[in-house]
Amino acid sequence: MKMKLTTMIVALASCAFAQDKPEKPKGPRGPRPVPKEILEKFDKDGDGKLNEEERKAAMKERQNAMEARRAEMIKKFDKDGDGKLNEEERKAAMEARKAEFLAKYDKDGDGKLSEEERAAARKDMPQRQRPGAAPGGRPGGPEGPGPRGRRGPKKGEKPEGN
Repeated sequence: MKMKLTTMIVALASCAFAQDKPEKPKGPRGPRPVPKEILEKFDKDGDGKLNEEERKAAMKERQNAMEARRAEMIKKFDKDGDGKLNEEERKAAMEARKAEFLAKYDKDGDGKLSEEERAAARKDMPQRQRPGAAPGGRPGGPEGPGPRGRRGPKKGEKPEGN
């Protein structure tokens, strides 16, 4: 079977174009920028980005901080002494976090945050610690919606509409 000259040219051009195309960034929105405070602390060579060694050091510190927070929460809220938080203990911990947060940022004492109070809270906290952000920056903190809407019901619950 003979190919037409134009078909062959188009095929060759598309192959050449595909080779010159830069690699697509990872993630649906591209690579996430490294927060300024992380760069300031871990970018030892000052090139404005984290190399593998710097990234590992940042991740190790974050992991250690998370483990310390977890141990502190268990020490403070584990009432039955089993080394983990059951649902009741978790609720108590979340209520305590919410109360601490409101005590710090609810200036008018009405039990909720106005836009100005929220702006002040956002300004004070790094991105990953903002209300509504669970570890990793996902929704689910004391004031934000939980991830159940995307993941479905908790174990033992019936889905809505059934």
